[in-house]
Amino acid sequence: MTEKLESEAVADMPFGMTRRTVVGGAVAGAVLARPAVAASASAWDAGTWLNRPRQAIAAGDLLDVVTNKGTDFWRETFYGFTRDSGHFLGLATGPRFTAQLRIRGDYQQLYDQAGIMVRIDATRWVKAGVELSDGRAMLSSVLTDGRSDWATAPYQGNPRDFWMRATVDKGVLRLQVSADGRTWPLVRLCPFPVADRYLVGPMTCTPEREGLKVRFSDWQLTPPLNKPLHDLS
Repeated sequence: MTEKLESEAVADMPFGMTRRTVVGGAVAGAVLARPAVAASASAWDAGTWLNRPRQAIAAGDLLDVVTNKGTDFWRETFYGFTRDSGHFLGLATGPRFTAQLRIRGDYQQLYDQAGIMVRIDATRWVKAGVELSDGRAMLSSVLTDGRSDWATAPYQGNPRDFWMRATVDKGVLRLQVSADGRTWPLVRLCPFPVADRYLVGPMTCTPEREGLKVRFSDWQLTPPLNKPLHDLS
């Protein structure tokens, strides 16, 4: 990262942070590179960026991001195009895990979105979170295995402050959402490609604009929780 880029990001970063660390390591397409070493310890230091935004600043548990213009994740279905330009900070994990995080965003325009992503490669991934569609905040998930699907429902909680959880175990993906970090109703239960290694972490993009401000925090990556399906804790 150049000195100019770092100074510009600090000058224009949201949420009034005073101690800042720029999360570095840009990649193109599906190739991921190790991030630059941060000036101070951060929960996000182990992550690698796919399409690092111009403004991405980590401090301790917090990751503040401002989206670039026209960023998106989608493959073929209905629209006919393929896009792999969204922002994703992937943390490497093995074949079985539970990951969760808190997302706070200022959604303003059609398709503004932020949440969690699990990714094997450019053709096998899932993203889930809040997305602005048809004038309201929707709980949205896109599962891609060659081609993308899209499932949505109105989100009844506060879309500007929520949690997402993803569990992958033995070819099954379980997505959950929480309004308070304590109660986790089911969003989606579905098959997911088996792999020896996954990348999982925060995701955001803005297909129609730039400038969505998102704060990610409360990151946890553990072995799979293995709770009964209707245990919402």
